[in-house]
Amino acid sequence: MSLPFDSVAVLGAGLMGRLMALTLAQAGGKVDVFEAGSPEAEGAAARVAAAMLAPLAESAVAPVSVVRMGQHALSRWPELLASLAQPVFFQREGTLVLWHRQDAAEATRLARVLANTGAQVPELAPMQPIDARAIAALEPSLGQRFAQGLFLPGEGQLDNRALLASLLATLQADARVTLHWQSARAPSDFSPGTAGQPDWVIDCRGLGARPQWNSLRGVRGEVIRVHAPEVTLQRPTRLVHPRYPLYIAPKPGNLFVIGATEIESDDMSPASVRSTLELLSAAYAVHSGFAEARIVEIATQCRPTLPDNLPAIRQPQPRVMQINGLYRHGFMIAPAMLDAAMELLAQGHSALAESFGLEAAPT
Repeated sequence: MSLPFDSVAVLGAGLMGRLMALTLAQAGGKVDVFEAGSPEAEGAAARVAAAMLAPLAESAVAPVSVVRMGQHALSRWPELLASLAQPVFFQREGTLVLWHRQDAAEATRLARVLANTGAQVPELAPMQPIDARAIAALEPSLGQRFAQGLFLPGEGQLDNRALLASLLATLQADARVTLHWQSARAPSDFSPGTAGQPDWVIDCRGLGARPQWNSLRGVRGEVIRVHAPEVTLQRPTRLVHPRYPLYIAPKPGNLFVIGATEIESDDMSPASVRSTLELLSAAYAVHSGFAEARIVEIATQCRPTLPDNLPAIRQPQPRVMQINGLYRHGFMIAPAMLDAAMELLAQGHSALAESFGLEAAPT
């Protein structure tokens, strides 16, 4: 895709900022990236995420537009990863959804939601109700613990921290990209399109953009990473529960990302004892091998979220684009947001943005 301009300033070097910077450079642009933090992305929500690519599973809490963006990403991620300097773990082994007998009513409700999603988005692989024997065939260590489940074929995941590192290495090696760390900037610091200034400013700062997008809010999440050599899960596994629906995402090296909590708060303080106990107890209820796991990290982060919990692209003034509100779906929808934004920049309109229901007009 060719660009009708030469230079861009990208604000923010989290997941969206790094993807935008790389794609703009690959399209021939001269790109300056301004990040308030360090190259390690320690303040980015993407660093804490489980990076599951599960559009059907997420339809339990997400509308069809987000599901369609997630389906788009499943085919786009391999293309994006192929251009990076370092390999990144990526798999599409499906999602396993399980429940204990006392939560069967909640599981029935979830199955109805997923079936309705499948009817609205027929390109999704349909869910498969499975029994204990089928569970054991997918995950041998779980067949004796659960009598029923759902298998969602084709869903996937990737290694979020390996991806951030590989994007960084690729950007550092690209002569068209200049990285500015510890350099907080806002759109008002630029006069795009004037002499000596970038042609465009792309704002991907997440919650850092609240002064310019005051409807943004933070939604807190708490995630535990454990090293569990005795656990042999091969794919992301979700536990249905009426209060804390748990997910367990296996990463390379016997690492597992465990999460569930979602709190309407900008609080970035450490995780509570209660939520930590709930997460770890639920994980142990899925697989007893977690009893001997070693806790590597207990992390908290706030995801940038708009009032309707949907992502948006907007142009508040000429030559300034803001991309934000990816909420809990960052890795699942980032490629769709990227492709829609690139179409808008290159053509002034985007069929993809329209198909995903994105807010994309000047505001």
